[in-house]
Amino acid sequence: MIRIIFVALFLFLFLLLGIPVLGIEWIIGRFNKEASDYQSLRIVQWAFKVILKIAGVEVTVIGEENVPDEPVLFIGNHRSYFDILLTYSRCKHLTGYVAKKEMLRYPLLRDWMKRLYCLFLDRDNPKEGLKTILQAIDYVKNGISICIFPEGTRNDGEELSLLPFHNGSFKIAEKSGCAIVPMSMNNTIDIFEGHLPRIKKTHVVLEYGKPIYMKDLDKETKKHIGEYCQNIIRETIHKNQALV
Repeated sequence: MIRIIFVALFLFLFLLLGIPVLGIEWIIGRFNKEASDYQSLRIVQWAFKVILKIAGVEVTVIGEENVPDEPVLFIGNHRSYFDILLTYSRCKHLTGYVAKKEMLRYPLLRDWMKRLYCLFLDRDNPKEGLKTILQAIDYVKNGISICIFPEGTRNDGEELSLLPFHNGSFKIAEKSGCAIVPMSMNNTIDIFEGHLPRIKKTHVVLEYGKPIYMKDLDKETKKHIGEYCQNIIRETIHKNQALV
């Protein structure tokens, strides 16, 4: 229980002490938006790394050299809130995550998320969902990567299981022309969700796959892009389970 207490305390202090920081970054952004954006990115990445350290998470990273130095669409399997901390703490450039709209309920947290180009998806309103995807496409065209979990929600099933991937998630890559970078994660549910309310020292594996450009795929594969990417991630997590 000691780990969850320290994580909760650190998160509370970060959000509280971050109030004036948000104001300072807003002022800096009035004069130099890029500098403010990157400062905000590095501040949150530092906080995420501290939380991972407190939680006792040991990470084996494979294939990070596969991520091209350009805006991309990151996709991944999703079994834990810690998936976001693990992957976001490694982003070299500005990256917005697509989150559920319910995250807007949390003050300060939502303010940091908005500063970091996160988007809030209403899964029950197709019209609003389309607006979110169009905004994500615009972000990519303006140099900001997007991360989305195509399963649509956290999967609490068997360790190597995957929920169906929603094809709509891939419209971001189709319409912007950016690369799709698969992220395959093993054992992240064992950090927290697998044994609530404890946080447990855990070894996880994160592998970045080779970039996929939809323009290079045949018509049939494009039509079933969700299934295609799901199979890549399924094969990878099965392969990496031996490393956990």
